[in-house]
Amino acid sequence: MIRSALMNVMTAAALKAGRGLKRDFGEVENLQVSVKGPGDFVTAADRRAEKVLFEELSKARPGYGFLLEEGGEIEGADKAHRWIIDPLDGTLNFLHSLPVFAISIALEREGQLVAGLVYNPIADDMFVAERGQGAWLNNRRLRVAQRRDLADALVATGIPHLGKASEHPRFKAELAAAMARVANIRRLGAAAIDLAYVAAGRYDGYWERALQPWDMAAGVVLVREAGGFASDLAGGGDMLTRGAILAGNEYIHRALGETLKKA
Repeated sequence: MIRSALMNVMTAAALKAGRGLKRDFGEVENLQVSVKGPGDFVTAADRRAEKVLFEELSKARPGYGFLLEEGGEIEGADKAHRWIIDPLDGTLNFLHSLPVFAISIALEREGQLVAGLVYNPIADDMFVAERGQGAWLNNRRLRVAQRRDLADALVATGIPHLGKASEHPRFKAELAAAMARVANIRRLGAAAIDLAYVAAGRYDGYWERALQPWDMAAGVVLVREAGGFASDLAGGGDMLTRGAILAGNEYIHRALGETLKKA
């Protein structure tokens, strides 16, 4: 496990917010739900968790800026640092009592992602990574899977929800292309967990479009610190601005990218 002062701050904030999510998950039928858009919901649990994360991280690192899923962009006095936070990635899973969701926290320093945390409070899985310190799940060091052939690979993706209907035709084409090449495909419904699972070697690869920066930022650090590759679908480093991501080891990343381009 990483014992740096920065990671201590991040894990403490995630654990405190996670306790609230666990409580709310046990009473999910009583949550008030407001609709942000078709198939995309935000709950009172989101807002409570985000408030805890904002308060804890602001207290520990005064002046840092924030990019929050619910609260948007908050500029800080320290222009070099910015937290990128999703307080509840996998909201629809949460609302349907599926225990596959996570808190995602990343730190950006002078435009570069330097630390990431993905925490599933139900499983008590704490994935952490810091530049130069590797990626870890609780007390175990992580490495991406070593498979080289797509035919042996289990890959993950995300299915565009109802509010992203314009993405459906392209997704169907990419899915068909991938299905013809890989061993099989999974869809969990939480991008942060998908990326954490690539870092842990549970998935060999992952791709998805129409994401937000807070969906990907922490997971990008995890994958890279676990020895993997994370890029946009064109192979560049603009995942957060393009809203699309491709991840895997060197071989699967390249082969899956080529397959998707042909679609």
